[in-house]
Amino acid sequence: MSLSKDDVLKIAFLARIRVPEERLESLAGELNNIVGWVEQLAEVDTKGVAPMTSVVDVATPMRPDVVSDGAIADRVLANAPDGEGTFFAVPKVVE
Repeated sequence: MSLSKDDVLKIAFLARIRVPEERLESLAGELNNIVGWVEQLAEVDTKGVAPMTSVVDVATPMRPDVVSDGAIADRVLANAPDGEGTFFAVPKVVE
């Protein structure tokens, strides 16, 4: 796959990046190199390789799935402009 200057302009537009006209040619070359590396990765045989979430074999520590209020309602409500009991008080938004 080869990216043209028009492709770079479209990518820049989608990414909301302003690219000067004089940089389009060099960016096209850089993006073509990146796409080439990705295409090389597609050639690697990964049959029989288990999917990984980390390069280190670590088990995620589990905790009990228990519902609680966190026991910090006072600290949380201290950030609110207005509170009522253990609840946030907000202005009415529905007429």
